Amino acid sequence: MRIAVTIFLTDETITPATLARELEQRGFAGLYLPEHTHIPVERTTPYPAGGDLPREYGRTLDPFVALGQAAAVTERLGLGTGITLVAQHDPIDLAKQIATLDHLSGGRFTLGLGFGWNVEEAADHGVDWRTRRELVRDRMALMRALWAEEPVAYEGTFASVRASLAYPKPAQKPRGPVVGPRTLIGGAAGPKLFAHISEYADGWLPIGGRGLSESLPVLRAAWADAGRDPAALHVVPYAVRPTPGKLAHYADLGIEEVVVQLPPEGEAEVLRVLDELGRYLPSASDTV
Repeated sequence: MRIAVTIFLTDETITPATLARELEQRGFAGLYLPEHTHIPVERTTPYPAGGDLPREYGRTLDPFVALGQAAAVTERLGLGTGITLVAQHDPIDLAKQIATLDHLSGGRFTLGLGFGWNVEEAADHGVDWRTRRELVRDRMALMRALWAEEPVAYEGTFASVRASLAYPKPAQKPRGPVVGPRTLIGGAAGPKLFAHISEYADGWLPIGGRGLSESLPVLRAAWADAGRDPAALHVVPYAVRPTPGKLAHYADLGIEEVVVQLPPEGEAEVLRVLDELGRYLPSASDTV
């Protein structure tokens, strides 16, 4: 099983370059970074995990800039977002950022995307909360048009683009309905989410990984009904607190990659946690 990590990188934590080098040297599979452009102080949306919103949410580095730095100092490490708030981006600009990062990293980028939870943050970007899922679907379709090998126009409900010259192209080749980098959608299990995954993604990025025994058969059925190749479905539990038993359970479900959570701390503490997590790396243990 491949073990990747996620962390809230901020102006107070370990730097992207230092962390990326350490991850590659130790044999971790990838680095996934979250995104928040800003956190409005006058908040009404509760923190999904309960309690006060942690300090790091308002201090996150831009994930694409940070991953660009990580790409420049590594050769094999996977690079991903967990998650990109697609509704909060201009899709033409975002398509260029994604294609550039995937191109320069040699196809190492995974686009983890989601629909968001912070209503106030999204509102400042002009997002109508009720239609954000369809907005994301529309923007993904527009980006696929820009990533296509030949110029193609796109006319959507929320945006459009003329047939255009748009280079670089993502390094990863089209597969089925998916054009661009590996694309995973985050969110809670349900028919709407599974329909989106089956339509335009490579798989699911479930936070925490709870309830997969029940939800995976439902997703696989929706995937098959959409005519997708069963072997092509990626399910990557995200922000996991690992134990040997938990990872063995994921392996029994056919899961091949897990993203574990790192603390948003300085270099010394993060490296200490990486030392502890080393026991879960495939080369370090035959129990996962």
